Amino acid sequence: MNEMIVGLDIGTSNVRAVIAEFDDENVLQVLGVGECSSTGLRSGVIVNIDATMRSVTQAIEQAEMMAGREVSAVVTGIGGNQVESINSKGIVGVTAKGKNNHEIKKEDVHRVIEAARAINFPTGKEILHIIPQSYIVDGQTGIKDPINMIGVRLEVEAHIMTAVSSSAMNFNKCIERAGYSVQGIKSKTLAQSISVVTQEERELGSILIDLGGGSTDILVLIGGAPIYATSIPVGGIMVTTDISKVRGISIETAENIKLKYGCCFEELLDEYEEVIIPGVGGRPPEVISRNEICQIIEPRMEEIFNMIREKIAQQTKLKQLSGNIILTGGGALMEGATELAGKVFDTSCVRVGTPLNLGGQVDIYKKPTFATVIGLVSSTADDIKLKYGATSNDNKHKKIKGNLKNSVITFFKEFF
Repeated sequence: MNEMIVGLDIGTSNVRAVIAEFDDENVLQVLGVGECSSTGLRSGVIVNIDATMRSVTQAIEQAEMMAGREVSAVVTGIGGNQVESINSKGIVGVTAKGKNNHEIKKEDVHRVIEAARAINFPTGKEILHIIPQSYIVDGQTGIKDPINMIGVRLEVEAHIMTAVSSSAMNFNKCIERAGYSVQGIKSKTLAQSISVVTQEERELGSILIDLGGGSTDILVLIGGAPIYATSIPVGGIMVTTDISKVRGISIETAENIKLKYGCCFEELLDEYEEVIIPGVGGRPPEVISRNEICQIIEPRMEEIFNMIREKIAQQTKLKQLSGNIILTGGGALMEGATELAGKVFDTSCVRVGTPLNLGGQVDIYKKPTFATVIGLVSSTADDIKLKYGATSNDNKHKKIKGNLKNSVITFFKEFF
């Protein structure tokens, strides 16, 4: 397999591109990474095609220069309020094979998944993913793989993720105008779950929180599959705006202060630390404490985590988890983010999601801001491996994924 995979994450604040390729032993290697600021989106929605196109071109060209490869096609992701999810159920009868031999085959599994798909979605929605959660064979629940089992009635509980068709079309149009074809479009949080969430965490029950610039996306997983996906229209840009308004400074200056001095959990700030705010309109520079900046940031970040908790409580029957809360996106890099999330959710089991190690000489992608694009590359690589069939060399790929598995501290908290 010599196929090249290009992941493209078009976000509200930044556009990121990663070029990866299978080596001679079918192990995926990252060859190039590109990143640039994004100005054409608002809350994850494209509002300026030309501006977004320029950012896409710049990010991909950076990755091309590093990799020494020329890109023609990409896999991209979509998130924010454009993505919604619903749980569905499909039921079919198992066709007899021979003398009353009701053995379940792949065809039966395909039919039952198609039955779960048969939902009347509002006009303007398209299906991104159908993820089986579990199967039921003649009333026996909790089955992960029903193939070769004997039964006459097959059911599936599935999670369906949809996107607003016009938003997906705008992403496609923007990328194509930049000169690249679109191989596929996937849910950002689902891609992230592949790159940062361990199998143990997916099984035990975990919450993935993508703290983006324009919005915060959430994915709840349990039993190895997603059960709920949502988004709130509040992100890091709101934090920057708060600093700008309270201190009477420009958005650009506020962003720089947030990145350099930002903290969202005041208990971590033991010693006095000065922050110099440049003067505006002839005013002299102002010296304040880092605690004062934290007192602006912490309420907004706490509001975000509380909104997430309340939304999950309202929309799911989930009362407890035994996995982790995993933070990704730019907001995950802020000092105090894990501590504040732990306070709101009443647990110490919060961690920052760092993408799995894909190998190669490049390592700048190993941070939570690259969780989406690495997930896009990794999931596409898995699709390609299935297409070509498993090989003995796949064990090395599995070993790489195995390195991702961290010890999971279990907890049983009544979250909601």
